[in-house]
Amino acid sequence: MPPAYVKPYVKRQKNDSTDAEAICEAVTRPNMRFVPTKTVEQQSCLMLHRARHLFIPIRAYLAEFGIVATVGRRGVEQLLEVVADTADRRLPEVARACLAALGSQLRGLKAQILEFDRRIVAWHRSSATSKRLDAIPGVGPALATALVASVADAKAFRSGRDFSAWVGLVPKQNSSGGKDKLGSISKKGDRYLRSLFTAGALAVIRYAKIHGTGHRPWLSALLARRATKVAAIALANKLARIAWR
Repeated sequence: MPPAYVKPYVKRQKNDSTDAEAICEAVTRPNMRFVPTKTVEQQSCLMLHRARHLFIPIRAYLAEFGIVATVGRRGVEQLLEVVADTADRRLPEVARACLAALGSQLRGLKAQILEFDRRIVAWHRSSATSKRLDAIPGVGPALATALVASVADAKAFRSGRDFSAWVGLVPKQNSSGGKDKLGSISKKGDRYLRSLFTAGALAVIRYAKIHGTGHRPWLSALLARRATKVAAIALANKLARIAWR
């Protein structure tokens, strides 16, 4: 059971005895949700994603100083060239020393990152479910494999909306007295999957802006009345529901 759903049943002080009592009480609730156990293969694939994600922080650090580059591996090389150029005064010396150390590590780890990418693609090609998810617009091998590895059983969710809420792509509610008040997205659930869905939605929007939105009337109407990033979250929500289905 998710610990957050057991917490309301804990009485006053926290100790092993009250925790056990709360678990016994929570497990008897008819609407309690349970976490399915992942297979060894799913857990191994998640380790691939987590390890790869730890190796790529340089772009975000440089963006804090207003230094950005094109998307892709070539963009990272451009950023490392900026770090190595001591004549470039956009970076303070302390930040340059930190980023130079990270850059040195990154160059040494690049082969490992590529190996992780190859393993993710190989895992994707060996999974029929992952290949089927890859057919959804905005979903590539990275998101498809992460979905298969993260969701042990899609039937654990009653609907696509429940799955989208689990990812954290639905609005927060502050409703009372029969009045519905919806805010920004909850950001609860799986942060990594949420970032991948959002990146996939932005890719679909970028493609639509270049090639036209005639074949996507829903997206076209949404972009006409909402900002791009707001539309991206709505589209990410839609993609998550499609993926669950």
